[in-house]
Amino acid sequence: MQNKVGFWKLGTLGFQHVLAMYAGAVVVPLIVGPAIGMTPEQIAYLISIDLFTCGVASLLQVVGGKYFGVKLPILMGCAFQAVGPMIAIGNAQGITAIYGAIIAAGVIVMILSQFMDKILKFFPPVVTGSVVVIIGASLIGAAMGNIVGQPDTPGYASATNLFLAAVTLLSIILMNRFFTGFWKSISVLISLVIGTTIAYFMGLVDFSSVGKAGWFHMVEPFRFGMPTFHLTAIISMVLVGIVSMIESTGVFFALADVCEKKIDGKDIKRGLRAEGMAQVVGGIFQAFPYTTYSQNVGLVALTGVKTRRVVVAACFIIMGLGLLPKVAALTTVIPNPVLGGAMIPMFGMVMASGVRQLSTVDFRRVENMLIIATSVGLGLGVSIAPDVFSGLPGGLRLIMESGIVTGSFAAILLNIILNGTKNQSIEDTIAALKAEHSVESAV
Repeated sequence: MQNKVGFWKLGTLGFQHVLAMYAGAVVVPLIVGPAIGMTPEQIAYLISIDLFTCGVASLLQVVGGKYFGVKLPILMGCAFQAVGPMIAIGNAQGITAIYGAIIAAGVIVMILSQFMDKILKFFPPVVTGSVVVIIGASLIGAAMGNIVGQPDTPGYASATNLFLAAVTLLSIILMNRFFTGFWKSISVLISLVIGTTIAYFMGLVDFSSVGKAGWFHMVEPFRFGMPTFHLTAIISMVLVGIVSMIESTGVFFALADVCEKKIDGKDIKRGLRAEGMAQVVGGIFQAFPYTTYSQNVGLVALTGVKTRRVVVAACFIIMGLGLLPKVAALTTVIPNPVLGGAMIPMFGMVMASGVRQLSTVDFRRVENMLIIATSVGLGLGVSIAPDVFSGLPGGLRLIMESGIVTGSFAAILLNIILNGTKNQSIEDTIAALKAEHSVESAV
């Protein structure tokens, strides 16, 4: 298809990009909101502001300027890696600490982007793969919690819950088996619709919140309060930011290949700087940290349209959706078991992404196996039993009781101790990242 497209085709192709990333964009607030005690009205607003800020963050990356943006047809969305840390921070230190950590981490990411070539050697695939596996595994508990419900509440672990979760999960599997291309890429979104429709006929869906929601609202910075800054929370979000930076670097190279555009170190730095600025914007508007979505790389390859104008159109569409409260309220009617059924493969894919990174690791070396075994074991062990560090001083305990932080630090330190850094090839690391986000894997 030619890159020169008319107005209506531009809008249609842009809407395809929105659909490809929509499920990922709205599922994150649907998980985080209830987990930190938000009301349904607050969750609806969180979804709206998330959609709006996705568009703003993507414009920073696509249009950019002299100092920001890789200027490729990229959409940005919520970083799934941040879900676990955000819930932990919100429950321990409050919602304002989440946004303080996001803003601080965004600033640090912008600074670190200047030194990405030096940072990469501390994060080879054996480290990033282990960290991503820990993050994905730590999220599965949230998925199962949505399916079974809360103890001592009506419907806890009921057959109805299991049925709805199974239907949603099976729908995703079947769509990925029998569909290809674009329809396959929105399998999660369609499966959520199928599960919710079935739940509606079972009398389990309440649309009253949609009727009460207005048709239009304006975004409001610091709606949930002024951000507060806590060192432990910031450390967690910085680790998430570094992992996102490394993954985004791979996406940049993969998409550049699709677009037949040569990019260099300056382009990568501008792209990562935009990612850090997007996190700051997310913190100010009190949404989420944002990162590059790789699924849209596959859509660019599938359609053959490589112009940035299509993604700019997608940005304005998703920003418009973010100004419509009824759209967000409609999303909140999805029953928890349906959401949980979709979460299992989505969070499982996070783990699978980590395993894919580990596939480039030389498992013949006992050192690499020891790094993976120890870091993943510690990360999951602390997630299961966070009280193991209850006897430590307060500040240290807050850092160590996060399985993601503990496992990440273990992977970084063990890699330095067992593998060192002198033999880490930046070129090999970049090649591994590029291969991981190749067009074949994205589609």
